[in-house]
Amino acid sequence: MNYMRKLILHSILLLSVFSISSCNYLDVDKWFDDTMKYDSIFSRKEYLERYMWNVASMFPDEGDFLNSPATAGPLATDEAFETFNAETYTGMAYVTGAINEENITNKDAKKKKSIYQWDTMYKIIRKANIILSRMDEVTDMSNLEKPDIWAYTYFMRAYAYYHLIMDFGPVILVGDQVYPSNEQPEAYANVRATYDESVDYACEQFELAAQYLPETQPNSSFGRPTKGAAYALIARLRLIQASPLYNGRGQTYFGNWKRSSDGVFYISQQYDDRKWAVAAAACERVMDMGRYELHTVPADKDSFVPPTNENQAFPNGVGGIDPLKSYSYMFNGETDGRKNKEFIWGRTTGNLCIRESFPHSMDGYNGMGVTQKMVNMFYMNDGTDNYPEDAKPYKEDGTYDNTNFSTEDETFSEYVLKSGVFNMYRNREMRFYANIGFSGRFWKARSYSGSDAKKEQMIKYDNSSVTDGKHSSTGYVITKYVHDDDAFSSPGGILMEKFFPIIRYAEILLAYSEALNNLQGSYSIELKGSNGETKVYEESRDIYKIKQAFNPIRYRVGLPGVKDDELASVDGFNKILQRERAIEFLYENQRYYDVRRWGIYEESEKEAIQGMDLSKDEMSGYFYPVVVDHPWIRHRVVDRKMVFLPIGKYEIRKVDGLDQNPGWGD
Repeated sequence: MNYMRKLILHSILLLSVFSISSCNYLDVDKWFDDTMKYDSIFSRKEYLERYMWNVASMFPDEGDFLNSPATAGPLATDEAFETFNAETYTGMAYVTGAINEENITNKDAKKKKSIYQWDTMYKIIRKANIILSRMDEVTDMSNLEKPDIWAYTYFMRAYAYYHLIMDFGPVILVGDQVYPSNEQPEAYANVRATYDESVDYACEQFELAAQYLPETQPNSSFGRPTKGAAYALIARLRLIQASPLYNGRGQTYFGNWKRSSDGVFYISQQYDDRKWAVAAAACERVMDMGRYELHTVPADKDSFVPPTNENQAFPNGVGGIDPLKSYSYMFNGETDGRKNKEFIWGRTTGNLCIRESFPHSMDGYNGMGVTQKMVNMFYMNDGTDNYPEDAKPYKEDGTYDNTNFSTEDETFSEYVLKSGVFNMYRNREMRFYANIGFSGRFWKARSYSGSDAKKEQMIKYDNSSVTDGKHSSTGYVITKYVHDDDAFSSPGGILMEKFFPIIRYAEILLAYSEALNNLQGSYSIELKGSNGETKVYEESRDIYKIKQAFNPIRYRVGLPGVKDDELASVDGFNKILQRERAIEFLYENQRYYDVRRWGIYEESEKEAIQGMDLSKDEMSGYFYPVVVDHPWIRHRVVDRKMVFLPIGKYEIRKVDGLDQNPGWGD
């Protein structure tokens, strides 16, 4: 292993947290709050570029989705549950009722966790507008250099609106306006646009950015957006806009939500089939670029061999690739994200909360649990749900069967499944082994150089000998971002450099499949392509095209593709798609938004959080799924108002005509 290239010291994970504060969405930049300072920014190209990238640094780290003050994330879903401190993690604070319109923009670190998105995003928008309005003042910048500044600034402005739309829904569209700091409050009065107007505007801004953004970035600029990033985010927004909750089928949530100024529905109450076609075309445009592909690793003699007859070479079958490494290497650091063609846009990050998954005996915190519901989502390695008889924890008479453990070691694709593992965890699909740490999982921690038992252990996840509440309350942890070399223990413990996919090609393929599946008619959609020419995309529910996009996702992990009979029903295939996204994007901050846009948020989240019975030992009932016994489970809030975050009450009072999100402040 090339440790000098891939490994970083554990100490760099101790990053300081930096936040921007603001009273409301019109606050003036506190760093450059007078004309003289702004004049200095626009006196030289170098200063302008520094200022622009400083604006970009205000966006949250997308990889910090568990502990970020900018997103509710997996802990606000049925994916995850933690036992540390509900006020420490935004998502847990949100679903236990600790975040509301009174304190969502609370900056007091001693108080409950807050979410800073609303004011910070409008601060970014204002800065972007200042750049666009004054960049012509820079005298040492040629006309050939201006498009770069335009592109990144338009992208930042669009990305700020994107964040607002995702979490708060309809936004205030400021346009190009730069509000001066000495205006009276009445000059700032504004109303929110509708949801469709908000999405349309954000997509228009991404389109403007895409005209001048480069198609690729050098490795030294990894993390900077490209044309593909702009197009992919348009595709994501268009898919969400076409989804049931926002496309005429969200009456339960938004049937009475109208703009107070004119009585217009914030969310359309009329179904528009064409929105699915627009989403499909936006995906197809990304596919047409020819720059992106699913990440794969070639098979070798030790690779897992799928028990399927679809043995044509990938992408037409499962042949020729290692299905575990092809998926896991994207996330654990083995593949350099800067060179990964599946990453349409990504970033390096040190905020993936890996230590929260590590066992106590390896100096980890061991408290970030994955739910039994998510574990059950994963297929068997033949693509079915047909668990073998010896994987069931009970006999026909209902008594516990303590003989259902493996009796010999299994090794595939460098993954070790030790003897003594409960059979429920054997013969599962490869994404299960990449994602889930279960009782009996073998932890390698190869960079640890000590001679004690901290290296290479089978770990049981339970609450024994733990008095501080720091244990996985479900019996599972997330291992998606953990490499076999990773270790926190000294001596020698180091971590692989990690890369987080903000949006990857697999999402485009699944979004395209979903959009086509839901189309009822045929449409011609015009979009400007990456070459600058307009192309007409013909979209309809084409089963062949759906399979061409969907099946490689399955093939990549060694599973059989979807069959024609599974595509016979639109609703039936939607359920398959929903499950596929739950598996494929586990702990990538997708599910929080997915269950909402599908209109199944309440149905999904009201299911009890289950895990293993940690009060029992492995021979007397540990493997019976039970409802997690924890006060945060009992106090967990599921309320339709939580589809959108509330706007802070101070913001509502500050800006005349600003309507609150439904259900908040009633």
